[in-house]
Amino acid sequence: MSRLEAIGEHVQQHRRGMFVDLVFAMAWVTVVTLLFDFLQAPQWAYYLAMVCGVLAYYGFFWSLEAARETS
Repeated sequence: MSRLEAIGEHVQQHRRGMFVDLVFAMAWVTVVTLLFDFLQAPQWAYYLAMVCGVLAYYGFFWSLEAARETS
């Protein structure tokens, strides 16, 4: 199996998850950018908010998984 075929197979198996990841990342970056442009906050705070997106991602999907398990 070539490397390109392996990548294609991986994308087929994880298509929905990759799409959800992309949508979350795009939404987070858009909201943070618009908010910090409006507030004219310092650059270091903008970068901190971007890094917090990683924590927000894992926190959101962890809580979503926990909610599904209790239902």
